[in-house]
Amino acid sequence: MRESDQAAAPGSAGKRFNPFLAVLALLLIVIFAGLGTWQVYRLQWKLDLIARVEARVHAAPAAPPPPARWAGITAASDEYRRTVLRGTYLYDLTTPVQALTEQGSGYWLLTPMCTSDGQIIIVNRGFIPSDLGAPTRYAPHEAGPAPCAATTAIAATTITGLLRIGEQGGAFTRNNDPTANRWFVRDIRAIAAARGVPQAAPFFVDAGANQNPPDSPDRPVGGLTVVNFPNSHLVYAITWYALALMVGGAWWWAMRAGSAAFEKEARANDDERID
Repeated sequence: MRESDQAAAPGSAGKRFNPFLAVLALLLIVIFAGLGTWQVYRLQWKLDLIARVEARVHAAPAAPPPPARWAGITAASDEYRRTVLRGTYLYDLTTPVQALTEQGSGYWLLTPMCTSDGQIIIVNRGFIPSDLGAPTRYAPHEAGPAPCAATTAIAATTITGLLRIGEQGGAFTRNNDPTANRWFVRDIRAIAAARGVPQAAPFFVDAGANQNPPDSPDRPVGGLTVVNFPNSHLVYAITWYALALMVGGAWWWAMRAGSAAFEKEARANDDERID
């Protein structure tokens, strides 16, 4: 072999195989395939969640969890259970929370209820539009005596609804301002403390449609709970797996092209030696 042939061979081999690109391709394949597999697990979790919530929403209503269970209540174990309450509303302790619904912008009216067994559970009675001026009319006032003590002689009402877990503010949510009576999330513990009923349950109940008693102020519209869980995990999984296959296919094509170029150059060198 001539010196020029010896010098050409290593260069050709380098074009045929690039260790850096090989490692990069393998890394991308592993990452994309891993993300696809993670989305498959997320898909199964979401399907289980949807099935669990659907079963709760359509089950027969049951009594709310007793105080002994309050500390262990979570979204996974109890949220969206159909619940029946019987008691008396404490309308003077209503808290308006800003809301945006299919009926426009306005407020949820969260009112404590003294249940027949002496517990206090906050109920989201429903939605009212903004022009009713809820923050002004439902301004907080000085706490009086034990709220349930004065309701024993008042006729009780029965409602059914969905048990909900108290909300927490997020990065894109405005903070509640109890002093100014500005509420943006349904933080039940904070609302209970601001209204002087810290012993209230750590959850609330979204009242169903047409649940307001005849003497209910404002007649808020109930039954607007949206039970919807977006499920795009299958699309995401297919996308990640497709990207992994695309990287693998591109690398295979590059290797084939490099091998063909190497073989062509090798044949040309052989022809030169024969000449």
